[in-house]
Amino acid sequence: MSQSKSDRGSETRELILVTAERLFAEHGVEAVSNRQVSEAAGQSNNFAVGYHFGSKEELVVAIVRRHSESVERRRTEMLAEIAGSPDLRDWMSCLVRPATEHLASLGIPSWYARFIAQVTTHPALRERVRKESFTSRSMQQAHEGMFRLIPRLPEDVRQERNDMGRMLVVHMCAERERALHEGTAPPHSTWESTTDSLVDALVGLWLAPVTARR
Repeated sequence: MSQSKSDRGSETRELILVTAERLFAEHGVEAVSNRQVSEAAGQSNNFAVGYHFGSKEELVVAIVRRHSESVERRRTEMLAEIAGSPDLRDWMSCLVRPATEHLASLGIPSWYARFIAQVTTHPALRERVRKESFTSRSMQQAHEGMFRLIPRLPEDVRQERNDMGRMLVVHMCAERERALHEGTAPPHSTWESTTDSLVDALVGLWLAPVTARR
């Protein structure tokens, strides 16, 4: 039975998403044109990206959304399991583990962690991607639980540490993914051990004393 036009369109969209994620992860968003994505995805129409997604920004957002459902589901399940927990590590795990478990599920090689590291430092895309990836309801709930267990901090310090924590998770996951791809990860290093190390670091970050500021 021949494929319907809708089925072919869905397959083409998926192929473009997977190809763009890899190219953006390897080379950065600015270095890769929509035409290059279309060609690498085996599309004879060089305007396939524009036809299916409109713009490069919408393509980037579509890649994020392709992964976010799995991460959201995992975090929502974790939140239900730890409701009311007095252990700060539980809440930090809710910020980290859903993402690292999703990355582990992608197998080797995967590209998403390096893709996120690229787009969250892109001047024109970083805010859009931050809103897509880091402001979901489950993420807000995890932060609310966390903030109940840490000392009250000045708002500017809290924002600064929030940014530090986000960058730590994003870029350490990207480094872990790269090491797995290149075969340079330590023999006993796993996504689980990476998660534990990130949680340790985040607990220390949020409980660190604040130097008096003028």
